[in-house]
Amino acid sequence: MAKTNTAEKITYAEAVAEIEDILAKMNDNELDIDQLGAYVERATTLITLCKEKLLKAQKQVEKAMQPED
Repeated sequence: MAKTNTAEKITYAEAVAEIEDILAKMNDNELDIDQLGAYVERATTLITLCKEKLLKAQKQVEKAMQPED
């Protein structure tokens, strides 16, 4: 599991793929209780990163859709 912070340079697709990997491990009971906390924390960080990227993209689209004066 990669250890990084929210400001890391990771693409949206990479973040989603890592979240999916974490979920698969959780669903397959591949994690012991000691690992679980770290993976939940990482998933939370990645979800926050994805939300930030989506919000930024939404603002860019809204700006592009505004009529020019």
